[in-house]
Amino acid sequence: MSSPSASPAPVSRRGFLASTAAATSVSLLAPRTVFGASANEKVTLGLIGCGGRGKWIANLFQKHGGYHLAAVHDYFPERAETAGGELKVENGRRFSGLAGYRKLLESPLDAVIIQSPPYFHPEQAAAAVEAGKHVYVAKPIAVDVPGCLSIEESGRKATARKLAFLVDFQTRAHPAYQEVVRWVHTGRIGRVVTVESNYQTSTMFTAMGQQLAKDPANPELRLRCWAIDRVLSGDVITEQNIHAQDVVTWFLNAAPLKAVGTGGLARGFGTCWDHFSVIYTFPNGVINTFSSKQVGHAYDDILCRVYGTEGTADTHYFGEVWVKSREDGFQGGKLANLYMDGAVNNIAAFHSAITSGDTSNPTVAPSVRSNLTTILGRTAAYAHGEVTWDDMMRRAEKWEFPLDRLHG
Repeated sequence: MSSPSASPAPVSRRGFLASTAAATSVSLLAPRTVFGASANEKVTLGLIGCGGRGKWIANLFQKHGGYHLAAVHDYFPERAETAGGELKVENGRRFSGLAGYRKLLESPLDAVIIQSPPYFHPEQAAAAVEAGKHVYVAKPIAVDVPGCLSIEESGRKATARKLAFLVDFQTRAHPAYQEVVRWVHTGRIGRVVTVESNYQTSTMFTAMGQQLAKDPANPELRLRCWAIDRVLSGDVITEQNIHAQDVVTWFLNAAPLKAVGTGGLARGFGTCWDHFSVIYTFPNGVINTFSSKQVGHAYDDILCRVYGTEGTADTHYFGEVWVKSREDGFQGGKLANLYMDGAVNNIAAFHSAITSGDTSNPTVAPSVRSNLTTILGRTAAYAHGEVTWDDMMRRAEKWEFPLDRLHG
């Protein structure tokens, strides 16, 4: 792939997940065809990754009304069994072990939901496409450059094989964000000069830190505590901060040319850093200043603010979304449920793509671009210096996890 003032939010994304108990249902679309059958016969699903978000989003798929969850997989048998029981999946369709997802893919399924740790997304998505399944995959799509390129190729193959492939970014699925981005793209705030983006949360994953400290080299324990493991998660800039940077690259419709950065780890556990500061240079001299933290207390926000010669756009994941020019503006209001609402919209879009035969798969390319943008910032921060997009792509550094020490 070539380079081409708001108040703080009341809760974090993950904090909201913990408090979410229900989701808005979406009506089944008019009958079309799924593999030659009526859409009302439902899209049969398998879930790969039975952690908290995996079970949560599987429930949203079930609430949609157009899906039937028929199989689950997780590396840990007890998680697969627990999820299978809660989601009413028959005993013989609850798979576990490192390669257990392949057994799931051998099942008579139409589609799969991939909610495993990001390290595994490229391999599992590629295998799903090879097996002829539609793919719904969580962000981030990968932890390194080769993984991003693998997802890009899987998206191309999916389109060629008439399979839907959707990457679950909530902001891009929300009408308020879409309208504000339209204002920027049509020049209504003038020429974009600078962009500010932040992803700020309080200290997270303390319990994981305490658990991992008992045996930090144990690969199974690292897998249980993947959110604080740099290799499995991609580090916080890729695993979580990508929400902010995805909006930046969406606004600018471009990838950065270079980045200079720094950061570190203050909280004392895990291998992921808990703060980053990066300055990106985009085409036409546009500068994006980005900062994030996952340490401390009392402030949480995910924002992207665009400054143009004739106006400003301001977006907050759990706050106000608006844009103003010299003459007029658009007020999107406060988005209290974006974490859920965006997922609900994407689930409906995935169903529509499958039943209508739309396999253009428009979420793949921008998701690859924003994922690589976070990797560029991460690489520059680790180097405490400047890295160009072309250098990053040329090096194509691959991250490795000791899979040979996990059971099959």
